[in-house]
Amino acid sequence: PSPRVVQEAMRRYLEFSNEAPVHTMWRVLEPQIESVRRRLAAEFGCDPEEMAITRNASEALEICIFGLDLKPGDEVLTTTQDYPRMLTSWQQRERRDKIKVNLISFPVPPPSSDDLYERFERAVTPRTKAILVCHITNLTGQIFPVKRICRMGRERGIEVIVDGAHAFAHFPFKHSDLDCDYYGTSLHKWLLAPHGTGFLYVRKSKIRQLWPLMAADKSLDENIRKFEEIGTHPAANHNAIAEALTFHEGIGIERKAARLRYLKDRWARRLEKLKGARILTPYDPQQSCGLANFSIEGIDPIKLGAQLWDRHRIIVTPIVHTEFSGVRVTPNVYTTLAEIDYFVDTVEKVARNGLSA
Repeated sequence: PSPRVVQEAMRRYLEFSNEAPVHTMWRVLEPQIESVRRRLAAEFGCDPEEMAITRNASEALEICIFGLDLKPGDEVLTTTQDYPRMLTSWQQRERRDKIKVNLISFPVPPPSSDDLYERFERAVTPRTKAILVCHITNLTGQIFPVKRICRMGRERGIEVIVDGAHAFAHFPFKHSDLDCDYYGTSLHKWLLAPHGTGFLYVRKSKIRQLWPLMAADKSLDENIRKFEEIGTHPAANHNAIAEALTFHEGIGIERKAARLRYLKDRWARRLEKLKGARILTPYDPQQSCGLANFSIEGIDPIKLGAQLWDRHRIIVTPIVHTEFSGVRVTPNVYTTLAEIDYFVDTVEKVARNGLSA
């Protein structure tokens, strides 16, 4: 959930919008998107003229997926563990434009970051024109060697799109740490901004060649704002990003990431001692932060997730993938140590006694 100050700001902006929308929303509130753009760009470490504000990571990434010029026979490369909507988007383009989508699989957890990089490098062919790589996966919280993959792609003339849905405001990094040409993220996750907010970074030299999802005037061909041409939309959503940024800055990203890793390690170090338990996320701080996944042999993750919620009001995310299954645990800054310990105590009882009938 967003902090109270963010929710209150959004309600305030929405009420003001409805006083006289033609004036209050379009002439007063909508122009404030520019100050939000500048602050997001500063946090990400880029030029504001490379920062488009979107409604979520899916929209940001689909602008790239559907906006790149690809021809029949061209190949794109991603992993079997990317977000389902992104895989679906590539598959639709495969059906429509006769491109080919190649998928990389990898074990959880992988042996190393080097192993992940090498799997991408080996999978590249002379026809590879685009790569989609997760900054951090939503399934296990695995962080990828993004900068190395972006460099490899650039050297070979391959467009590399980074899916940062779970990365921004989760752990410390700047654009210079990635050196990517395209980056899409959601802001309601780790920044705790309102639902329906995200951003798309596009390197300035790449803006002209990328088509927007919705048509924009030719005069905007080289303008990052062409990706924001979506028709009527509530200014309240994107303006309240400002309050979320202020809240985030008040904590500090280094302190935030340290706390998230501490919470992750607190539950994972206990659960890994259970018979049949596996932690599917590396402890290495270069490969993970606050989001992680575990499995217990013989215990169905869907049934475990349902029991945790129905009987204990503990929220986890069961993950059933074709290559593995487990339970994703995603505490945030508002999660207390008592809540973490209660979660572990409860899972330990299930491991000993089995799921309730």
